[in-house]
Amino acid sequence: MAPVRRVRRVVRRIDPWTVLKVSFVFNAIMALAFVLGSVIFWSIFVNAGVPDKITDFAERLTLTFEADGELYFRVVLLLAVIWAILMTGLATLGSVLYNLIADTVGGVEVVVLEEVITTPVTPGGNVGIRPARRPATRRASPPRQASPTPRPPVPATDQPAAAATVEAAKSESPPAPAAPAQQTRPADATG
Repeated sequence: MAPVRRVRRVVRRIDPWTVLKVSFVFNAIMALAFVLGSVIFWSIFVNAGVPDKITDFAERLTLTFEADGELYFRVVLLLAVIWAILMTGLATLGSVLYNLIADTVGGVEVVVLEEVITTPVTPGGNVGIRPARRPATRRASPPRQASPTPRPPVPATDQPAAAATVEAAKSESPPAPAAPAQQTRPADATG
């Protein structure tokens, strides 16, 4: 088993649009499963003769009861559609409320176990340890600044010439700063 380290993460925001899409697909699949399950249950129920037995029992009690499968299917379908829309709206509203509360209290802290993968020893190198996965968020890197003294290009084929270029660059002294110009007043002709 690879070594594991504990990492604390804070869930500060949940995107409501993503929650809407995911919960809609999930609730649509659940509604479809509910409708199909009800149809299968009703067909087994009818094949066993249970609705006829319930109708006969209701007639003995002087009640009127008629098992109408098509009506029941319509009711189940309507309830499934209403349930899917209602649960999708509630999940989206829940994500908006979570974001408002997380802005106030800072979010939910989650402890995650992160697997650490070790790389084999390379000849002449050290053992490197890196995390199994990097976080999905990107952080802005600070802007890079240019180096203060540009270096002259070094030709790759001529090593003595390269050394001479480096020595010449070192021996050059920086130019002396220019002296500020003195301002003179024009001579006054009257005085």
